[in-house]
Amino acid sequence: MSCFCSLIGMAAECESGNCHAWAAKDPSGTLSPYKFNRRTVQSGDISLRITHCGVCYADVIWTRNQHNDSVYPLVPGHEIAGVVTEVGSDVNGFKVGDHVCVGTYVNSCRDCENCNSFLENHCSKFVFTFNGVDTDGTVTKGGYSGHIVVHERYCYKIPDGYPLEKAAPLVCAGITVYTPMIRHNMNQPGKSLGVIGLGGLGHMAVKFGKSFGLKVTVFSTSESKREEAISLLGADNFVISSDKKQMESLKSSLHFIVDTASGNHPFDPYLSLLKVGGVMALLSFPEEIRIHPATLNLGARTLAGSVTGGTKDTQEMINFCAANKIYPDIELIKIDYINEALGRLVNRDVRYRFVIDIENSFK
Repeated sequence: MSCFCSLIGMAAECESGNCHAWAAKDPSGTLSPYKFNRRTVQSGDISLRITHCGVCYADVIWTRNQHNDSVYPLVPGHEIAGVVTEVGSDVNGFKVGDHVCVGTYVNSCRDCENCNSFLENHCSKFVFTFNGVDTDGTVTKGGYSGHIVVHERYCYKIPDGYPLEKAAPLVCAGITVYTPMIRHNMNQPGKSLGVIGLGGLGHMAVKFGKSFGLKVTVFSTSESKREEAISLLGADNFVISSDKKQMESLKSSLHFIVDTASGNHPFDPYLSLLKVGGVMALLSFPEEIRIHPATLNLGARTLAGSVTGGTKDTQEMINFCAANKIYPDIELIKIDYINEALGRLVNRDVRYRFVIDIENSFK
């Protein structure tokens, strides 16, 4: 196989290259060792040695081409933590040795209304950290790799003392939950929060809710999660969502709901639990949303969507977690376990986020 490795650092795919990684080569989604070239550091870039990368369900979706837009070889991973090894000549916010994170996107136009409002995640030219097309035409490759080069705008400082392996999930699972909670004022002590689903996002919603001083109720279809919800995560209440009597007892009792459930599910039973003027934030992508208008209108309720967060909110969230000692619960793995881990993730067999020990996987 021939390869072309550009002298100016365009990310060429080669049998040999400057970056070790694991990649999916086809829609089977099976990952195996791979090498490619990262671009050279430009004036506004930083290069970081990746120490850890969280495992998100997005990694399953795109390695298996479930959206029919995967470009192979595909290197997944958008919950990246590491150490700065090089900075471009125009970089002011970072220095060599800093601990940093990179999240779900690595570029945007930097000039539209959304970018100017630090809502880069809503920019029409937003570039995903992996399987996205960057401005130079190359396909981005993610954090299941030894290092990454990113413009400084899309990097976040990890405060001193915050563990790198715990920081990685913050830039996807953490910010995806934090953004709507702040936007909809779900940080008012004494108010009540419902959390639907207790996975990577849901467990962070519980942690944020308790830190904000909210009374937190977890909704799940699995009785087996009661003990961990209350004893491990500190939730105040646990409800089996299929139990009509339990659900009926909570009607019009909650100020807020964060919906992290990944599959198709009804909405009216949850919306009816909101007080007048209550807000339910949807963070997942069910096939459809069916709601009786009266469920919204008669209680002046709101169903709002949300996806990840802008750069300003992301840094604020990381700082908040460090200041309040909020840490994701993780299972640390080596890269050679990733295929088993993705299988377990599909089967919801993880508490609550796999994190790959990249630093010790490529030695």
